[in-house]
Amino acid sequence: MTSWTGVRAAVDRLLGAADRVLLGIVGPPGVGKSTLAAAVVRYAGAAAVGVPMDGFHLADAELDRLGRRGRKGAVDTFDGYGYVALLVRIRAETGSVVYAPAFDRDLEQPVAGAVAVPPTARLVVTEGNYLLDREAPWDQVVALLDETWYVHLDDGVRRKRLVARHRRFGRPPAGARAWEQTVDQPNALRVAAARGRADRVVDLSAFDLLGT
Repeated sequence: MTSWTGVRAAVDRLLGAADRVLLGIVGPPGVGKSTLAAAVVRYAGAAAVGVPMDGFHLADAELDRLGRRGRKGAVDTFDGYGYVALLVRIRAETGSVVYAPAFDRDLEQPVAGAVAVPPTARLVVTEGNYLLDREAPWDQVVALLDETWYVHLDDGVRRKRLVARHRRFGRPPAGARAWEQTVDQPNALRVAAARGRADRVVDLSAFDLLGT
């Protein structure tokens, strides 16, 4: 899909399903997953809710204990089993509210119980890096989603966005560039390797979601 019109048509189709639908939006760091997910939820209105995979970041204290804080964002710095368990609940427990964690970018920490998925939610949009990954437990995610969209963006633009994001959240210029190159880029290559498993590709190079 290369236009907002195409995205709207796809969302309308998903909303037409008889049962609750889980849509997964996946792509490398900085590609615009959260922007697209928010636009989809905004378009669908009260029928939709967004559930970020980033809510399953391990807390910094646990990353320190494991010696992984220096590569926060890698696949083993998330509670993958917890994320899979949440998707199972969201699919099965349609008669009660299911609470999900979110990720606070100011705190750089997960926040428990921050997102409510009510029984009225017809479309649940979940976004993150590793929804298509083949390593356990992430390999269970695809079967729990009704459809997955892989988000594409010009790689140079994506990487510049990441450096700018890191600077915005307090990293000095050299530190921001180093983190993007040594942490984000290996993660991006891993995510891109699973692109072929997605049902659709949404090319954000072709349109601006901020104006929707």
